[in-house]
Amino acid sequence: MGAPMATRLLERPGRLIVCDARPEAVEPFTTAGAEAVATPAAVADHASVISVTVLDDAQVRDVVTGPDGILSTARPGTVIAVHSTIGDATATELATTCRAKGVDLIDAPVSGGAPGAQQGRLAVMVGGSDEAFEAVREPFGYFAELVIHAGPVGAGTRMKLARNLLHFVSFTAACEAQRLAEAAGIDIRKLGKVVRHTDAITGGAGAIMLRDTTAPVADDDPWFSILSHVRNLGEKDLALALDLGERFDVDLPLGTRALAGLGTGLGVGTGPVADRAAHQKENA
Repeated sequence: MGAPMATRLLERPGRLIVCDARPEAVEPFTTAGAEAVATPAAVADHASVISVTVLDDAQVRDVVTGPDGILSTARPGTVIAVHSTIGDATATELATTCRAKGVDLIDAPVSGGAPGAQQGRLAVMVGGSDEAFEAVREPFGYFAELVIHAGPVGAGTRMKLARNLLHFVSFTAACEAQRLAEAAGIDIRKLGKVVRHTDAITGGAGAIMLRDTTAPVADDDPWFSILSHVRNLGEKDLALALDLGERFDVDLPLGTRALAGLGTGLGVGTGPVADRAAHQKENA
């Protein structure tokens, strides 16, 4: 992720300072006009906004507070942006350490993968102060299409974890759908084409993430009729898929859980199909 993000920053006016444990990794950037330095401390000698893209919590700690870390030379007012997905407690702890020296550390994990970085279309979820957010919004715009201020330090990581929960649960659901389709004699590569095509139109699971609360929806709320319609359609199709799974002897645990929880999750309660399924299960 760091390489394509830095590549986009080559287009930004001003100096770009790069640092990597592998000299060959920075060569394309120095060839393009960036300046390479040997340590994170040397980066902080020259830069006031520093992006960190490393593997894990331990590497982030080393880059920020290690013997040759950024904090050893960073001037007050420097903003350190950690793009790695780390523990939110690590982010808040490091931010406290940095704050004692007048340095702002923000957690700024990204979503969109390497293709998003190459295209300048990443989403960045920033946890930090208003001042730090304003300092990074312009440079982040070179590699990100969406820069969100999630809240105080730690909030960016918490938002990323929620986003990735959806991402990987969806992958698991996709695997379940493929098993059903394959058992029913469907070409799952063609199914994949349909899924990608229609998700690009509808927005996929994110299409329902429009309310500002997960609380139950009141009967007189305009959302009630919309989400009730979604629930009714969803329960009908889930019940049909579960019936297909029974006929082809395919276990669909996520489908079963979805039928039971869709309406409640949407905030409108279970519908008649889910109620009937629950009643049949009780009497089985």
